[in-house]
Amino acid sequence: MTPEEIKRYFEAFPPPKEVHWKPWARITDSELFLKSCHSAINNYKGPLERCPAWWHLKDFYLFIKEKNQHTESKAKVP
Repeated sequence: MTPEEIKRYFEAFPPPKEVHWKPWARITDSELFLKSCHSAINNYKGPLERCPAWWHLKDFYLFIKEKNQHTESKAKVP
């Protein structure tokens, strides 16, 4: 997965504006959070795997994707 693939995912399936991500991390503007991550990744001079913004973006993507799958499976139960 690349930052561009994650960007396309969130363009197709936008996250909610406010996300209670972790007990210590509450995102009040997910669009701004995503823009900030992409900007930091684009400006990072080292390897992608060492970029903190990449790790935050990837973790957020996995969290939202899992949340969406959980919501979809709940909706299918009669």
